[in-house]
Amino acid sequence: MIRYALTCEAGHAFESWFPSSESFDDQVARGLVACPVCASPKVAKQLMAPALGRRSNRSAPPAPAEPPASGPEPVRLTSEPERELRAMIKALHEHVARTSDHVGPRFAEEARRMHYGEIEQRAIHGEASVAEAHALLDEGIAIQPLPPLPDDRN
Repeated sequence: MIRYALTCEAGHAFESWFPSSESFDDQVARGLVACPVCASPKVAKQLMAPALGRRSNRSAPPAPAEPPASGPEPVRLTSEPERELRAMIKALHEHVARTSDHVGPRFAEEARRMHYGEIEQRAIHGEASVAEAHALLDEGIAIQPLPPLPDDRN
């Protein structure tokens, strides 16, 4: 591929890539090359220094400015309200984890057993499908979904 510096008749400068010099000439002759600013098909090559790579004039590649991070960084939120919401959801999750028993996928079963007096009432949290949650609500069992942590979605 060859990169050409081009200008149109209005003086707009731009660059474009072509497979070969012949391809450039052919496309210009057919009116396929146009200025991206004014759409003029009258374009001409500008004088360019060749991009030659010789061992004698190559410098060593620059050292990276900073070493790469050791792991993925969390996505930065852009606004203060978003950061506050994330902190509140995280605090809610921590509170629920501290003050209730995690019953995992047995949540619906445990909630029913407590509701019907089969086991002692206690605070629980766990997982339930949408259908299980609707069934619990239909039976008059109070449940509350916990909003997901923003980091859990990444």
